[in-house]
This record gives sequence, structure tokens and C-alpha cells, in this order.
Amino acid sequence: MRKGICILGATGSIGVSTLDVVARHSHLYKVIALTANTNITDLYEQCLAHHPEVVVVVNEAKAAEFKELLKNSPVADIQVLSGAAALEHVATLYNVDSVMAAIVGAAGLLPSLAAAKAGKTILLANKEALVMSGAIFMDAVEKSGAQLLPIDSEHNAIFQCMPAAYTSGAKAKGVRRILLTASGGPFRQLPIEKMVDVTPAQAVAHPNWDMGRKISVDSATMMNKGLEMIEACLLFDMKPEQIQIVIHPQSVIHSMVDYVDGTVLAQMGNPDMRIPIAYSLAWPERFDSGVAPLNIFDVARMDFEEPDLQRFPCLRLAYEAINAGGIMPTVLNAANEIAVESFLNEQLRFTDIAVIIERTMAQFTATAADSLSFILDADAQARVVANQQISDLSH
Repeated sequence: MRKGICILGATGSIGVSTLDVVARHSHLYKVIALTANTNITDLYEQCLAHHPEVVVVVNEAKAAEFKELLKNSPVADIQVLSGAAALEHVATLYNVDSVMAAIVGAAGLLPSLAAAKAGKTILLANKEALVMSGAIFMDAVEKSGAQLLPIDSEHNAIFQCMPAAYTSGAKAKGVRRILLTASGGPFRQLPIEKMVDVTPAQAVAHPNWDMGRKISVDSATMMNKGLEMIEACLLFDMKPEQIQIVIHPQSVIHSMVDYVDGTVLAQMGNPDMRIPIAYSLAWPERFDSGVAPLNIFDVARMDFEEPDLQRFPCLRLAYEAINAGGIMPTVLNAANEIAVESFLNEQLRFTDIAVIIERTMAQFTATAADSLSFILDADAQARVVANQQISDLSH
């Protein structure tokens, strides 16, 4: 019997890679649902190739266009839904076994949480959902018996290096700390005084990974690594001081786990997201990902260095947010999303991203994040404050 899969964010880079892996193992997986926000051109091609039962186009105008596109097509029988609530609906369908949660940003929280409450196997590529909701998300996974498998290459690497039969959210016996690797992004060696002039085009040109624009900017500021550190605290029940961030420009070692006996286990591979996707789809077995084997002789050398918090202030802010606790990780994430969007729209300088986040965080206290409504309210308030800070900065 084939497993049913729902891909939230099908037209993004993770969604595309997931469909590539699924196509290689179509005898094991059936695509039940695909979702997109506005990219109906790519979604249509995906429908022709994979023939899902239902699609969600969040943007209602684009959904109407998509319905017209399907008329008289070979896939005219596909059900088309629209609106954000439809994401939660398809993530909880009875014939969906696994949900690839690949919607970028806070928009991915509610459907990912719905899948957790429904007891699905969640392939979590959306780190913001966990950063925002923290214990609420992990509690939903535990109560429903859902299986949570991390897709980020770093968290997937850590998961692979954990003891046998490890489950997300548990404290791993014998683990001393996590070494979370980072490429350092495109500006690792750029003189700090020149970072003020960085353009959006330069920031999205990642040296190793093919990612969307928002995540690429997060990698350039190293906020991506800050969010991953917060996520790792929750996924692996670790304290922030037990997670050491290591810049590793070659991106061959995807992360390491340090055990109390001095053993350090590392997961290695070519920088291709199909590896963690295939691992999670096949888990607890393994199957072909379509990625070429790692040629260690081509790599030749591997370098490691500590991150410079003067160069990457977003990393410092992430540690401050998780140590403060409560709603502060939610505020951090919301302010970052607003600041990155403004930078990509050329309304903000690259170096001002961290300034906006820090000023926004300063307007909040670390109130307990004890309900979803409270978290969503904090997220909305932080976005208002961040936009005001951007307006103040530009005047």
C-alpha cells in the first residue's frame, strides 16, 4: 500500500526536491495534495506529472485562474481549494500519511500544527513554525503520537547521528552537545565595512545551496543559523549553551553530535536537500535520493571556524531570544521576516536587518507563550512594531 503525501509549499525549492524524490519511488508514495501561494504555472506542471487529488492555491484570485487552467486539461478532475484555512484541511486529510511542511515563514505554522494534532508523520522543513510555537508544537506531537522528522540538512544530520530509536523531542542519552554547522554564507570574508552596501541580488546568491530568496538572505545574515539553533533546542531537548555553531564553508559535514565519552559523530554528504528528504521519506529504512555519491577527493579539505558575532549580529539576537524565552523567539522571527522583506524590496540596507530586529525585541518583554492565540497575537504585534521601526529608520 502506497503512503499518501501532502506537500505544503510544493512550488518552492523543498517542494520541488520532494517531488523529485517521490517520483523515483512512486511505488511507495502517492501525491494526495499540493499547495502553492501564487505560482500556478509551476503548480500546473506538477499536477500534470503527479496528478494529486486536491490542490490549494492560497491566493483566491490565482485559485480562480487555476480552475480555468484545469478545464479541458488531462487533470480536470483535481479539486481546487483556496484560502489559508484550506492548508489545514489538506494537511489533515484521512488518506494523507505524511505532510511535507515546506511553507516558508509564519504562514506555515497553522497547517503544520494541524498535521501534528492529527497524528501525521511531519517532515518539518519550516523552522519558523517551531521557533514561533515552541513547546505548544512539541506537546501536540507528543499527545497525538505524530512522528516528527526534521528536513533542514543540519537537524536531519543531527537526527541521523542520535542514538538508535531516537524520537524528536526526547533527551538523548549520552549526548553532551550539538555542533551545528553553517556555511557562513556569501559574506563570510567580506570586509565588515562593505556589508552596508550589500544588494539583494548579492545576498540571495548562496555559494553552496539552492534556496528561496528569504532563506538565502537569512543565510547571509546567519539568522538562518540562529533560528536553527532555537529549533535544535526544541527538537533535541538541549539548552542553548549545549549547541555550538561551527562555520564550515564546504558544507560537506551537515552537523555533528558530541557524546560524553568523547565520540563525535558527523553526517556528511553533497549539499543537496534531496538527501535529508529521502532519508525522512524512507525512515527508518533508506532509499536512493538521486544525489551523486560524495567524492571526498574532490572535497580535498574541510575548514572550521567560530562565527564572528560582530559580523553576524543576528546570531547574537537569536541566542538572546531563546535565553529570554516566552514570546521572544516569536518576536525575533516576526521582526526578521518583516526586515528581510523590506531589504528584498530595497527599502532597507542589509546591515539594518539586525538593527530592526533588535529595536523590535526591545519593545517586548518575555511573557510566557502559553497559548496559540497569544503567540499569534505576539507575532502580529511584532510585525506592526517592526514596520514602525523601519519607517522611523528611513526618516
